[in-house]
Amino acid sequence: MISRSAAVSAAVAVAREHGVRVLEPVVLNDSFNLRILLRPAPVVARVPTTTALGRPDPAEALGREVAVVSYLHGAGAPVVPPSELLPPGPHRRDGVAMSFWAHVRHDPGQAVPPEVAGRMLAELHEALRGFPCELPRLGPVLDEPARLLDLLARPGSRLVGDGELARLREAHATLAQRLGGPVRAVHGDAHPGNLLATPGGLLWNDFEECMAAPVEWDLACLLRTTRLDGRAAVRAYGADPDGPGLRAFLAARGLQGTLWVLARALRFPDQADRARAVLRTWLDDPSGATR
Repeated sequence: MISRSAAVSAAVAVAREHGVRVLEPVVLNDSFNLRILLRPAPVVARVPTTTALGRPDPAEALGREVAVVSYLHGAGAPVVPPSELLPPGPHRRDGVAMSFWAHVRHDPGQAVPPEVAGRMLAELHEALRGFPCELPRLGPVLDEPARLLDLLARPGSRLVGDGELARLREAHATLAQRLGGPVRAVHGDAHPGNLLATPGGLLWNDFEECMAAPVEWDLACLLRTTRLDGRAAVRAYGADPDGPGLRAFLAARGLQGTLWVLARALRFPDQADRARAVLRTWLDDPSGATR
């Protein structure tokens, strides 16, 4: 696994090579990815850490994200843009993949009204209609969880028992057969935590799971959130939160989230108890309705 110090050193080195003055790198967040503010430059480096566990080539996902967000920014959509102070990437340095983004001041405590979140998701989907490049079909929903299941099955993991792992695998295989419907470019992780409240308004962020999928996937992300009334948000989008077409995607979102929380506990052993609690919740209700 990539250490925090190695990731910071690699990001600082790449930025300096491109003429960016970095004096005080500050870690903003280290959970699924490492985000580093390269002070005094208004640049944030994103380095895959936990997410690298489910991706054979983390730089590939970064490249898709940069392409999608560059397209949306050029079209005037409300997104946190890639950095203009150096090529956004993806870059590789000393085995570390990274991308670079504009630093945008935001208020993480500002609540997003559900009606606003739903309408903004509908507008985002409309803006994505013209994206000209091919995206992987349901890759973050099907391929990445499969890799995480293999990771959790390795000797020494101890987070998941054999019977629990069998249930997780069975659910993944079943859902893979149920996730049908026409696909299009979607955000991939469209919960309100990825809508940043900035002085210039709400901006979508974190497109690393962008993919080709039915829009029901993004709606399931909204429906499962605990940050707002997901049902109201889905209605504001123009969809029925009780629609039968959402059920499989809601279950898939619940499974995906459970696996990523378990994977994160492999990097942060002090989070093992919380990860086990999330797993127990899923085992009690694999429909994804319980959060």
